[in-house]
Amino acid sequence: MADDDGRSPEDDFQELLRQLFGAEGGRLDPEQLSQLSGLGIDPAMMQTVMRHLQDAFKDGQDGGISWEMAERQALHIANQSDLGVTSGQRGDVDQAFSLATLWLSEATAISDLASPPRAITRGDWVSATLPVWQELAEPVATSIADALTTALGEQAPDDMQELVQGAGRIMRTVGGSLFASQLGQVVGQLSTTVVSGGDVGIPLMPAGDAVILPQNFADFGRDLEIAEDQLALYVATRELAHARLFRHAKWLRLHVIAQITDFARGVRVDTEALEELASRFDPSQPEELRAALESGALLPARTPAQTAALTRLENLLATIEGWVDVVTEDATSRLPSAPRVAEAVRRRRAVGGPAEKALASLVGLELRPRRMREAAAMWRAVTDAVGMAARDALWDYPDLMPTSDDIDDPAGLIARLEARSRGEEPPRDAMDEAIEALLRDVGERPEGGEAPGPDDPRPV
Repeated sequence: MADDDGRSPEDDFQELLRQLFGAEGGRLDPEQLSQLSGLGIDPAMMQTVMRHLQDAFKDGQDGGISWEMAERQALHIANQSDLGVTSGQRGDVDQAFSLATLWLSEATAISDLASPPRAITRGDWVSATLPVWQELAEPVATSIADALTTALGEQAPDDMQELVQGAGRIMRTVGGSLFASQLGQVVGQLSTTVVSGGDVGIPLMPAGDAVILPQNFADFGRDLEIAEDQLALYVATRELAHARLFRHAKWLRLHVIAQITDFARGVRVDTEALEELASRFDPSQPEELRAALESGALLPARTPAQTAALTRLENLLATIEGWVDVVTEDATSRLPSAPRVAEAVRRRRAVGGPAEKALASLVGLELRPRRMREAAAMWRAVTDAVGMAARDALWDYPDLMPTSDDIDDPAGLIARLEARSRGEEPPRDAMDEAIEALLRDVGERPEGGEAPGPDDPRPV
């Protein structure tokens, strides 16, 4: 229905969008907002959208994602409850790391770190790890931004398509900014629970950095009824083993992150769920939207390709965690409470540790190290059979690392290692023979010639 000026509510809305997207920093007129009720649009919701758009103009001029927003959110949460590191805590952590370094020299052939381990605050952890969280989350952030842009284009009337196309850049920025805000909340909350740099099982800290967060360490040990010095020694030993491994196997960090991002690139937003939620969203009661974002309800079920990628990632992380478990167990064998601490760490991971909760809400990736015990059993069998030097040499190159088949049947891996130690050639498979035949064929061809035919007297 048209008003006294002959303008319909649709005309008012179209004019509002022109003002909104036609000039940078355009402001919404409250009177125009009230007129949107003719379209069934909640003005309060539109004001919320406008605030996000204004943030987008400030933080994402190029239509990209405002990762600065994520950092601000995370640091705000971390610093709210960050008590800092006292000189006493720093001294206790340094002492634990010093003794753990000596113990590890007897349990692994992988060399010590180049930089000294240290105690850090929650805010320090956020600043150090956020670049990795950004890399892991960016594929999904892009997917969400694309979904918002697509939904806008599909729902807009035909006569507004040109206008909608012009708004695409800003809508991508809004979607990315909303996701960045969620990322910041997750990382900020995570900073209040992680005990060490390797606590979440993925390489978040720069390679070769070993750290403990004393404030979170105190929270972790409060109900375990274990002497604090023994708990600190175990945690320090495990952290150093994790950091040493990723410093030694320089390819491993990229390998893990690449597998996670490969999975994340396959994530697509459930646009039907997004539209259904938006249709009943009440800005004055945002709990439902927050719960949907945190639970991953807007992410559809995994595809077969994603399931396969997840299986590969689980095997990789289990292989890493299993090695760390065995090395830590050997290094802390003289620590009376070591078995109890190890079991507490395993239970914490099995029921859903920090990494699982964070990645599940960000990229729909649930990390349950279901094969960690099997992988640890494999590493134990390898250690007993060939010793720690031959065991640790498996991390020298990517193609030497144990596979999921080796976790299932360590005997085959042990047989290969024992044969290698005797100077014997490893068993040849059909692929090896085919490659050798191909190389021999190429080497015996005359320059510019062709491969010999079946009646050619030359050897094939």
